[in-house]
Parts: sequence; C-alpha cells; structure tokens
Amino acid sequence: MNILLIGGGGREHALAWKLAQSKRVKRLWVAPGNGGIAGEVTASGKSVECVPVCAEDLEALLDFARAHKPDLTVVGPDNPLAAGIVDLFEENDLRIWGPNAQAAQFESSKVFAQDFMARHSIPTARAGTFNFPTAAKAFAGELNGRCVVKADGLALGKGVLICETLKEAEAAIDTVMVDQQFGKAGNQVVIQEFLEGTEISLHVMCDGRTTILFPTSQDHKRALDGDKGLNTGGMGTFSPAPFINDDELQAAAASVLNPWLTGCLTEGIDFRGMLYPGLMLTANGPKVLEFNARWGDPETQVYLMRLETDLVDLFEASIDRRLAEMDVHWNDQAAVCVVMASGGYPESYAKGKLITGVADVGAMEGVKIFHAGTKYEGKNLVTSGGRVLGVTALGDTLVAARDRAYAAVDKIRFEGAHVRGDIAAKALQD
Repeated sequence: MNILLIGGGGREHALAWKLAQSKRVKRLWVAPGNGGIAGEVTASGKSVECVPVCAEDLEALLDFARAHKPDLTVVGPDNPLAAGIVDLFEENDLRIWGPNAQAAQFESSKVFAQDFMARHSIPTARAGTFNFPTAAKAFAGELNGRCVVKADGLALGKGVLICETLKEAEAAIDTVMVDQQFGKAGNQVVIQEFLEGTEISLHVMCDGRTTILFPTSQDHKRALDGDKGLNTGGMGTFSPAPFINDDELQAAAASVLNPWLTGCLTEGIDFRGMLYPGLMLTANGPKVLEFNARWGDPETQVYLMRLETDLVDLFEASIDRRLAEMDVHWNDQAAVCVVMASGGYPESYAKGKLITGVADVGAMEGVKIFHAGTKYEGKNLVTSGGRVLGVTALGDTLVAARDRAYAAVDKIRFEGAHVRGDIAAKALQD
C-alpha cells in the first residue's frame, strides 16, 4: 500500500522509519519531511519521498492526496489535527488516521479539556479558566502563586509557565494574556495548582470504543539540567519509567481512561487516534496535568524503537474500530532519547549550522538518530530548527540504553549544540 505521512519533525521521522519497515508499505510520502526522513527506504526497496508541502497547508495536502491517491494518510503534528484535516480528508473519501477536529480539542483547547475533566470527574489539579488577567491573578493568589499558567490554545509545547511565587504567576499571566507571547492561544488561560510528585507520559491508542495502553515513558520538558529553565517541546525521554509497576499503571490508567471514554461516548466525541495524557503521580493518587491528541515528541522515538507490532496494522485497527482484536508486542529492552538542540532554544537560535558525526553514529549497534530540525544544503547536513536531532538508543537496562545514547551524542557536532546531561537520571537514583 501507499502511505502519506504529514509532518517534518523527530516524531514524524520515527513514524516514517517504523512505517517503512512494514512489508505492507510499498511507497511512503512525507510532507514536508526533513533531511533524515529522506534517507529512509521502505521494505519494498523504494526511497521515502519528502514532499515540499507544509503540514498546515490543508488544501495543498488535499490536492496532493487527490492526485496520488494514498491508501492511508497518517497525521503527526497537532496543528493540522486542530485545523480539521481529518474531517477534510474524510469528506473527500480519503482514508486518514488521527482524531477529527472535535476530538482534537482535548489538546487544542486546554479550557475544553479542563472543563471536560470537571464534568466527568477525571482526577486533575484544582484549576480555573479565565478570560481576563485580573481574575486569573486573583485565582493565582488563592494558590499562593504556586501554580501553572497555561495558554488555552496550541503553542508548540511552550505555552505552559511554571510559577513558584505570586510575582512569577502575575508575570506569567501578563506574558500570556497581555503581551500575547503565544498569540491568540493566550486569549484564555487555565491556572492549575502546582502538583508535587513524579510526572509520567501515558500513550493510549483509541478507536472510539476501545483503548490500548502503551508502556510508560517520561519526558523532560525543561531546557536545563535539574528541570530548570524554560519549557520546551521536550529535551529527551525514556521508556519504561520505573516509578510505577504494572498493577499501579493499570489502576492509574483506569481512573483516567474509564471516565474519559465514557465522557466521550456521552458527548458524542468520536476519538480515533492517540490520546497522550500527562500524568502526575501525587501522594493523593494520579492526576491528569493535560491531554494531548497525538503521539508525543520525543516519546514516539522511544516507543517505536520498542514496538514490535506492525504500525500499519495498529493505525488501520484504530480507524476501523478493531483495536479489541489487536495483540500488541513490545521489546523488553529500555530506550532512551537525548535531544540535541540549537543553542538558545526554546528562545531565539541560529540556523544553518553544519552537522558532523552522524555517519559515525550510524555504525553503532542499537542506536538510531531521528532528525527533527535538519536539512541538506548540497551535500552538507545543517540545522534548520530548535530541536535538531533525537539520538535514541536501546539497551538491556536503562543504564545501558542511557550510556549508549550519550556515547552517540558525543560523536555528533554542530556549533552551539545544547544537550541536557540528566535524561533518565531520576529513574536511576537509589
């Protein structure tokens, strides 16, 4: 079959790499793709083709799909999902995987998600939603300033500001609502109490009626070691996360997924795609921090290094409401992804920096480099984004995977490269 994959980041490189391994895939187009994706080859021997169409140009994507007639389209990023690409393709009788615009609201509107959790008694932080800075600041005061300020709409994973004092909270509210640093995404905000505990990422494949729970993982959102600095799209991740055993995981997931799925059915929300709740393991039980409506990035990189089941089969079962029939298999090894970012990320950064050492890593066993912000200028691979590479490794233990990932990172060079040195460190503490 022929597949169109939409997106061009590290998540999409991982998806392209895994889809290309399927014996069912003959041809794979990726729009727009990146420098690494263009180097992948399908099991049928055809090179993966990058198509110069922006992931947010829905009409151009539709034109391409009409012309080339893919048997399946897979959507990676959040923006086209929120904009309704699934609805658009289905209206044109094109088979596509991902939540429709109504279902994508779980991520595209934090206000919608927070109100939904309240309606259906899903465990979450004490929170309020606000249209005006004055009311938001008053609520932050009730929380003594220890809170999380979230822009309502999509902000590339950066519209979340963590505050420890009232002064910080008031400044964060001004940044989002008054200065509009995240644009229209900040017209409304959600203010959540600051939760203490350990954060893990859940990933759940859904078909509108059934869910399949993936293994645990943990993302590292802050830019600097020790969870300091600004929020980013993610500086690294690992799987599995040893902070919760299988029984506890099932219980935690049930406390979230059962009322969530019941709520969707009650409200007529047909969620077929990937639900990705961020979960805080608190002294009072697990609580949802937020919902995402797509694969995490960089969580996808570690999941797909471990997944043994054909990804095409999973996507089709999700579309056709057949997930209850699926038996998903995972590699027992641990996986660690370390993101190499441009200096200055997530704020301003330079592009066009020459990247070297990638070929040396290609010879390492159990290591895969997933490209995120790269492109070729002639024969030179250069940086083209904030998060540049996701250096991902497998190992029989988490220590082995982590050591292998950092050994690979040490072989790669580009001017200003920034890496967190403590990915998975919390999981290895005695």
